[in-house]
Amino acid sequence: MNFYIVMQGKTYEQAKETGVVWCSIYDTSGQTPHSWERMTEVKQGDAIFHLVKGEIVAMSIAQEDCQIGENPFDEAKELGNVFASAYEALHQPISIKANFAQIKPLLPVKYSPFQHNGDGNQGFLYPCNEMLAIKLLELMSDANIYEENEEQLEFAIGPIAQKERHTLAPILIETEAEAKVKIRKGQQKFHKQLAPLWDHHCALCGIDLPELLQASHSKPWKDATDEERLDPYNGILLCSNHDALYTRGYIAFDGTGKIHISPEIAPIDYVKYGIHDKMRVARVEENKKYFKWHKREVFRGEVKE
Repeated sequence: MNFYIVMQGKTYEQAKETGVVWCSIYDTSGQTPHSWERMTEVKQGDAIFHLVKGEIVAMSIAQEDCQIGENPFDEAKELGNVFASAYEALHQPISIKANFAQIKPLLPVKYSPFQHNGDGNQGFLYPCNEMLAIKLLELMSDANIYEENEEQLEFAIGPIAQKERHTLAPILIETEAEAKVKIRKGQQKFHKQLAPLWDHHCALCGIDLPELLQASHSKPWKDATDEERLDPYNGILLCSNHDALYTRGYIAFDGTGKIHISPEIAPIDYVKYGIHDKMRVARVEENKKYFKWHKREVFRGEVKE
């Protein structure tokens, strides 16, 4: 299962009634924007979050692979990319801006569906990594699924509302579980393949107690392709302390393996964190592109203009 966010706007109601997601193939200049071309990636069973006016208003599950089909909303019957999808509307939509503090850290550097202020980017279909999907599903569950105790049944919940939640709840729960399993299995495989490359000890301090070692991605899960997520060279084995510093961008390594320390850590505190500016890791050539990406995109170096 893969996850996507679709920006529908005024076409949402028609699409929901018809039970499809449809998009043109070419824009007015004859080009195919990346967010339109992405429609061709959708497979049966993929999950779609539907965004309308800054709110997630529904979730759907693709009932078939994307294919070429006529525009069901226009008499001109323009050909485009389309797939049938089973919509589940939310009783309580999820505002992106109201929850942006939780959402922003999970957004990818490239092809993010949202801008830095929480507004949606222009386009149609955006990829949604599993970590972002889990957060959206948690927000949807918190707002739309309630504990049906006797008091609620007596005073608050009508038959229609109960039915809607009964339909939505298993979809949210099962989809979230599948996303978590995908991440867990991927992380386990990544750790198993990465650890031997670093002789099963922290590349910086030498700690070799397995319970204290983390397989740290250089290009994070949210930004990496499926292949990059499992590439053992896209990471480094670190103890829990150095892993936290690396994943949060307080340290980085250049193409030679030399450490770079964020100016947010005062030199007087280096010893406290078990680091010094002469450290170097024994990287191989395959690490180089990932170290450089991490240093460019994650490292908390000079403030970017």
